[in-house]
Amino acid sequence: MTFQSLLSDYFNEFCTAYSSNINHDIRYAMKAMLTCHTEQQGHSRWQCSHCGHHINHPMSCGHRHCTQCQHRTTSDWLNKQQQKLLPINYFMVTFTLPAELRYLAKRHPKLLYQAMFTITASVVKSFANNDKHLGNKIGFTSVLHTHNRRRDLHPHIHMVITGGGFDDKKRQWKQCKNKYLFNAFALAKVWRARLLEYITSVLKLPLPDKLANKWVVDCRHVGHGKPALLYLSTYLYRGVIADKDILYLDNHQVTFRYKDNQTKTMKTRTLPVLQFLWLILQHVLPKGLRRVRDYGLLRGHEKKQLQLIQYAFMLAGQLTLPSQQKVVRLTAQTFCPCCQHVMQLAGIFRPR
Repeated sequence: MTFQSLLSDYFNEFCTAYSSNINHDIRYAMKAMLTCHTEQQGHSRWQCSHCGHHINHPMSCGHRHCTQCQHRTTSDWLNKQQQKLLPINYFMVTFTLPAELRYLAKRHPKLLYQAMFTITASVVKSFANNDKHLGNKIGFTSVLHTHNRRRDLHPHIHMVITGGGFDDKKRQWKQCKNKYLFNAFALAKVWRARLLEYITSVLKLPLPDKLANKWVVDCRHVGHGKPALLYLSTYLYRGVIADKDILYLDNHQVTFRYKDNQTKTMKTRTLPVLQFLWLILQHVLPKGLRRVRDYGLLRGHEKKQLQLIQYAFMLAGQLTLPSQQKVVRLTAQTFCPCCQHVMQLAGIFRPR
């Protein structure tokens, strides 16, 4: 049971039932997933130099929402982020879009998600600049997640933030104290005020009559940065749901499993097939929208500054500098089914 097989079997029914909801980005994603690992994507040809036998392997689609692709992209991103880690405490701050504004995520996803990135970054930078105990330069990575564990629409941004900052004037690193970074309630107030003002004044979009006065922002200490990065990478490039979590299909009802956030136990959810397909496809992001972004010391143009900070920690005996050598990837070998000799790539052929 795979998401691709379900989409293929119920494609026409789904397009008819949700025709008014399917936009260009969703249609393109469906087309890519349906042709993934098929001849419609083309194929690679492998030739045996010993006996002359050849094999054609269908190509993958490479779409970021496909459950069968992007596994190497995830590991590459994780390795790259680990090269930037410092021997300090890290914090995870989560900004959640309130339920009353989720309709904007459905109608104007690109505008709203971009606004969420812009406002959350400005809020964190403002708090860092106003904190006398932190340096004026911090680093953080923002990742957009559009769903909760049950795969319902639940847009929120996770941030992994350095527990300290670099003071440009004193040329030293300032560490936050007592495993405390920012007040979550204060973050929530500023997050609410700035986003609402941005929506009305910049995006010119209408707001609902009733809005919650208290918004949810979570700020917690996560120790060293690697566990937080592992968590963020879970849903980064592997689609919304893994094929292994789709358990079975019975009488046009799909049952899938998820991990409950409160009890930390595995639970199941059963939905009609068409409703399940929409549950997953509604999270397809607009073309060109980057769901992961680096800020401050973690940005590309700050690479030399970050390396100098790492070097200072190394001189203090607190860090072993990560290797800057490029990672050498091991290429999978294909063996000839006739003579068991290693086959060579003869070319990649795409359909016209």
